[in-house]
Amino acid sequence: MAMFEDLQVLKAAEAIADSIWKRVAQWDDFAKDVVGKQITRSADSIGANIAESVGRYNFGEKLQFLYYSRGSLFETKYWLNRSKERDLMNATEVQKYVDGLTALARQLNTFASGLKTVRAETKKPAVRESASEYITANSDEFPLLLFSEDDLNFLNK
Repeated sequence: MAMFEDLQVLKAAEAIADSIWKRVAQWDDFAKDVVGKQITRSADSIGANIAESVGRYNFGEKLQFLYYSRGSLFETKYWLNRSKERDLMNATEVQKYVDGLTALARQLNTFASGLKTVRAETKKPAVRESASEYITANSDEFPLLLFSEDDLNFLNK
């Protein structure tokens, strides 16, 4: 059985995050504080959520963390665009990262689809009881008045 560190989708996320980290480390303090922290956190979050997904037992939780990962991927693309517009990275460099993130998004979608397939194949049929039949008593068996007037007066005391 492969360890989660061996997952290609995780390795791809780590490579992008580490490359962005090294690039942001070269920026001045203001750029690091405003854009750098955001882009490195979002890039790191891609792989972190993949790892957390693997550590979950429930298929629904596994998929939810993959969706978080995909959200962080799109956030990273947003910050790359800001980096280009603010002249922190050139267009060619940004495009290289965007291409890598696009390939990673496809891997994430494939990974999520694979989990959905496994879930469908391992899903156990629900246990259901047959519908109960209710038997009602004949209304003649019950008095019309459950409480006499004396009983009700006693309650009001």
